[in-house]
Amino acid sequence: MKKIAFATICIFLFVAVFSFSAAQSVQAKEKKILLKVPIAFATVLPGLGDIIVWIRDKLAAASGGSLVMKVYEPGKLVAPFEILDAVSSGKINAGYAASGYWEGKMPGISIFTAIPFGPEAPEFISWMFYGNGLKLYQEYYDQAGYNVKVLPACILSPETSGWFHKPIESVADLKGLRMRFFGLGGMTMEKLGVSVSLLPGGEIFAALEKKAIDATEFSMPAIDQRLGFYKIAKYNYYPGWHQQATYLELLINKDVWNSMSPQQQATLEMVTMAGVTYSLAETEAIQGKVIKENIEKRGVTNMYWSDEMLAEFKKAWEEVAADLSQKSPMFKKTYDDLQAFRKDYAYWSNLAFLPRGKK
Repeated sequence: MKKIAFATICIFLFVAVFSFSAAQSVQAKEKKILLKVPIAFATVLPGLGDIIVWIRDKLAAASGGSLVMKVYEPGKLVAPFEILDAVSSGKINAGYAASGYWEGKMPGISIFTAIPFGPEAPEFISWMFYGNGLKLYQEYYDQAGYNVKVLPACILSPETSGWFHKPIESVADLKGLRMRFFGLGGMTMEKLGVSVSLLPGGEIFAALEKKAIDATEFSMPAIDQRLGFYKIAKYNYYPGWHQQATYLELLINKDVWNSMSPQQQATLEMVTMAGVTYSLAETEAIQGKVIKENIEKRGVTNMYWSDEMLAEFKKAWEEVAADLSQKSPMFKKTYDDLQAFRKDYAYWSNLAFLPRGKK
């Protein structure tokens, strides 16, 4: 029996050493690839920007140095709104941004960043990786003729839905307001009479300060705090009906992607998927302290939209979704698929989770 056990151990060790040696051999033969990655969000921003640094470091370790990423702060290599075209053309081989930045090029593509009135992060992740989300995401770019491979790399906790100078009591208070707003939520606000502009994060504070805009939304409390909105606008509204969860993407030039070995591709897919998990953990963990400090140290008043206002937002969003479904066959295909997924998911979510305020 001992001889059999010893023989088994020897065989196990031989297989382990052989497998390790084979992996090292494959790795040694792999062509080293340097991904130059301009980003749309500064790396000092928690979750939103720092996750690409986390991915960079983990990618180098997991690939044994065969995949190396160099990160360029916003505007240093390519302007944020030019990243997609630059990656597709091969001017750069990768970029980190949000699909909603390409809304003017592909109507409805913002659905892969954030969707008004959900889904929340667990449901969004489920649809993306277990449902048809990831397949439809790539198809959206392919049908539009972009030479890119898209990988979800981050998902953020709910945003706040705006910083205002005074309370908003009704839709009438929104009409004519000049506001920075993003994506599908921005289209919804336009339906309600808001004059919407999409500014990069680094430009918002100056626009508020110079009164070029009257109000803004951008991201979660921990990120908004970094950008200093509380210094100008003191009324911060919740919930983030427009972005209950927000995906960000890593775009890879498809020729570069196809030149990677299967091992390199799998490593990149796994590390970016891990980035989704890590970013959610980080952004869920850090918001409460900031909200508390906003109240106690910064004079911020937290506001929660009334049921009446939320109903108005939802009605306007449904009009936007109907408009986009007529305008874009890819949006309709994607939105219909998501709605079918959510219908089944609701059997679970309506029973399994405690209602707000009961946790």
